[in-house]
This record gives sequence, C-alpha cells and structure tokens, in this order.
Amino acid sequence: MADTIDAYSIQNWLESCPQSYLMNTRYGHGAEEKEPELVLENEVLREETIKATVQLVVGERCALSASSGLINAAPEEASRRFLATQTLDEARHVEIFTQRLYDLGIQKNDLESTITQLANPNLVKFAEILLEKVDRKDFVAGVVGQNIVLEGMAFSVFEMMHAMNEPINPKFAHTLSGTIADERRHVGFGENRVGSLIRQYPEKKGEVERMQKEMSYYMLATFADAFRGNRTLDALDEAGIERAHSEYQGVDLGVLQPEEMEDVLADTVLKEFKTRLGRIGIDYQTPARP
Repeated sequence: MADTIDAYSIQNWLESCPQSYLMNTRYGHGAEEKEPELVLENEVLREETIKATVQLVVGERCALSASSGLINAAPEEASRRFLATQTLDEARHVEIFTQRLYDLGIQKNDLESTITQLANPNLVKFAEILLEKVDRKDFVAGVVGQNIVLEGMAFSVFEMMHAMNEPINPKFAHTLSGTIADERRHVGFGENRVGSLIRQYPEKKGEVERMQKEMSYYMLATFADAFRGNRTLDALDEAGIERAHSEYQGVDLGVLQPEEMEDVLADTVLKEFKTRLGRIGIDYQTPARP
C-alpha cells in the first residue's frame, strides 16, 4: 500500500488518472458520444444547459487559479507535487466544460461574453473569498477553501448531475465520471494535509471557520438561484418527455420539484462539510439559508 508521500506523487497521478479512467477519452468522454438532439434542438433546454455549464466553468476556473496559486505557498515538496497534479486536473476541467459550451453552440468569440453574462454573482463571490486567501499565500485557509469547501461542493454537484444525466445524456455523464474521480482525490488531500497543519497552527481555526461559513452561504445562494429559476422541467413537460428516474442520496430525482432537489443537494454538501471539517479539527459553522 502506498504511503502518504507516494499518494501525492506524480507517478501515482499518472497511474490513477491519465493511464486509467481517462484512457481513450476525448474531452472526458468517448469520441463518438454527442449531446442529445433534444438538448440541441429545444431552445429552453439548450439555454438552461448552457447556463448550468457556465457555472461549472466559473467554478473550475476558480479551482485552477487556487490550486496553481497554492503551489508556492505549500510548506513542503510533497504538497507542491500534489498541487501540480491538481492544477493539471483543474485545467482539464476548465477545458472539458468549455468544450461542452462549444458543443452546445457557443462560438469561441462569444465565450467570455457568455460567461460574463451568465455567471452567477453568488458563485463569483464564493470564488473571490477563496482566491483572496490564495493571493495572501495562506496555505491552511487556501487548502481548506479549495480542497474541502470548493471540491466538496463540486463533488456532490457532479454526483447529482451524473445521476440526472446518466439515463439521458451518456456523453455528459461520462465527462462527469472523470471529474468525480478527480475531486475524490483532491478532497482526500485536503483532509490528509490540513489536519496536521491545524494541529500545528491552532490559531488558524477561527479564521478558517469564518471563511467556511461565508463560502457556504454563497454556495447555498448559488444553489437557490440555479434551482428556483430553472425551466428544464417545464420544457420537458411541454415536449411530452417523461422525466428520467435516477437515484441520488436515496431519493428519486425524477419525482422531485426543483426546490426539493435544492434541499437534497444543500443538505448533502453541508453534511459532508461537517464530517470532513470535523476530521481535521475544524468546528463546522452553520451558514444562513438564502
């Protein structure tokens, strides 16, 4: 069994990622897999899909900036090497979700204006809080914000999206399966590395806890905006398309209303935050609900 240093190595990353679950993929999915015609031809579904994908690009751009920025803040070589592999993971995520926008019909010249127009302001604020810690080279707060809060959120969001898309959009589900595997590895690093640093620098606890509470609020506000204004179910009903019955956290997403999906996702992420933060000696702070 590999020790902790080996788990952070470039060799471990090569064997577990590009030489494993990403083999024979193109932008994270099979070369022959395409977006469903229903999504491309139904304007409401296409618009909602573009909007959701923009949020993924915004989140992954933040993750890319954070992981790359934390490399030189890391106190030892093993963490720097792991963060180098994470930086490439995050760059890949930015690329594959950007490519999805192109697949959905966004022109390259319109990419930045589309992202600026559709980026959720709450998600932008969430990212700003994290990147302020990274810019200060605050390694402890930066890793908690990046590898536990941001990655923990992404992990649960991707799992829900995977469950919803697997029956109807194999291409996107395949793309998500690789990002889920990446996020699992990133969250593991956050738990393993920060726990020892919190014990070494207990004075950091208060600042980290305040950051977690603030980031969690803007995360919940992002979820509220994403679900409460979503027109996907109405578009499916109008098109006479039966909703796919897919399971997530023990519930059938095919029978839930958007507000109920929001509650399931929010409760799942916050529960994971509480568990993971507890493992590293951080007291979870309950955020206000938007």
